[in-house]
Amino acid sequence: MTSSEKSGPLAGVRVIDMATVVMGPYAAQILGDLGADVIKIESPKDTARYGTLHRTPGMTPLAMNVNRNKRSVSLNLKDETDAQRARELIGSADILITNMRINALRRLGMDHDSLAADNPHLIYAHAQGFRPDSDRADLAAYDETVQAASGLLDLAQRAGDIGKPVVLPTILGDKVTALTIVYSALAALVHQRATGQGQLVEVPMADTMLAFNLVEHLQGKIYEPAMSETGFALSMNAGHRARPTKDGQAMIMPYSPQNFRDLFNAAGRPDLAEDPRIAGDHIDSRADGAALAELLESITPNLTTEEWFQVCAEKSVPVGPVLKLDEAAEDAYVQNGHLLDLAEHPTEGSYRQVGVPMSFSATPASIRLHPPVPGQDTEAVLGELSDDGKGEAA
Repeated sequence: MTSSEKSGPLAGVRVIDMATVVMGPYAAQILGDLGADVIKIESPKDTARYGTLHRTPGMTPLAMNVNRNKRSVSLNLKDETDAQRARELIGSADILITNMRINALRRLGMDHDSLAADNPHLIYAHAQGFRPDSDRADLAAYDETVQAASGLLDLAQRAGDIGKPVVLPTILGDKVTALTIVYSALAALVHQRATGQGQLVEVPMADTMLAFNLVEHLQGKIYEPAMSETGFALSMNAGHRARPTKDGQAMIMPYSPQNFRDLFNAAGRPDLAEDPRIAGDHIDSRADGAALAELLESITPNLTTEEWFQVCAEKSVPVGPVLKLDEAAEDAYVQNGHLLDLAEHPTEGSYRQVGVPMSFSATPASIRLHPPVPGQDTEAVLGELSDDGKGEAA
C-alpha cells in the first residue's frame, strides 16, 4: 500500500467528502477505492469518530471502515476563515458529497446555489433523510427512522410473524443510499465530462429505500385495482430460512419444482417428489410456499452439510454456508478472495481491512491510503491550494 500509487477508473477525479457518520463517507470511500482523490473535510463532531473501541481517539472501527483512501482536513465551517478554505477546496473538486440538512448548509453558505455560482462544473451530491422540498425536510433522520418510514420494519414484522415492528440489525438505509449516491454521482460525472456542466444531485434516504423495497414487495398493488396485498410471497414466507442438516445448517433454497424434486429424491424420499404442488413448471409461493418449506425442512436432516453441498452443486440448486460474522475471516472463500486481510496502520497497528469487492481488468481499484487520523493531512492539503489551486493526491 503506497500513498503515491495512482490507479482505478476514477484516477484524476477529485471528491470532497463533507459528510458525517456512514452514508456519505461510505459513498466517498467507494469513489476513493475506484481511484478518486478524496479529501475529507472533518466536522469537529462526527459521531462515527466517537466510541469506546479505539487505540487512538477518533479511530473507531466504524470510522476506519468508511474513511480509507482519503486525506483528512480539519476545518470548522462555522469559522469564516476555515469556511473560505473549504470553499477553495470544493472549487478544486469534481464532486462534493454532503449529508447536512439543507437549512444548515444555507446558514454556512455551503448550499448548492451558493457554491455553484463560482463552481459551475461542480457535481453537488446531497443526501439527507427526506426530500428537501417536503414537510419532513428538517427532521433528523437515521437509519432506524428511515427503515420505519420506508416500510422495512413492517416487512420484517410480517415475515417473522412476531407481532411488532423490528429494525433490521444492519444500517441498510445508510449503505443502500451510499451506493445510490455513488452511481448518481458517476452518472453526473459522465455529463460533466461531456459538457463541462455540474449539477445538483439529491438522494433522499426515505425515497431511496422505498424504491428499493418496492422492487419485489409492491406485488399485486402495482395494478389498479390491486390484485393482492404488498409483500413478495417467497421472502415473506416463514419458511424462508436456513435448514437443519445432519451435522449443522445450510441455506438451501429451491426455487423451481425441479429443485424440490431433486432434493426430495436425494434425501431418499421419492414419494415427496410426486407432490402435486411441484408437478408443473412453477410454484405458487403465496399459496404453497409455507407447506413446501415444511416438507423441505423435514428431509434436510437426512444428509450432512457437505453432502447437501454436493447434491446442490450437481443439481444446480442454490446453496450457501451459514457463517457467523466472527467466522468470516477464517472462511476459505473470504481468505482466497482477500476480503478481510490484515494490514499495518501507522498509528493503529495491525487491523483487519475489508477488501474492495469489485475488480477491473484494465483499471484496477485499490486501497492506497489507510484511514486517516482526524485532520492529519490539513497542512499538506491546504498547502497544495496555495501552490496551484488543486495539487496532487499525496
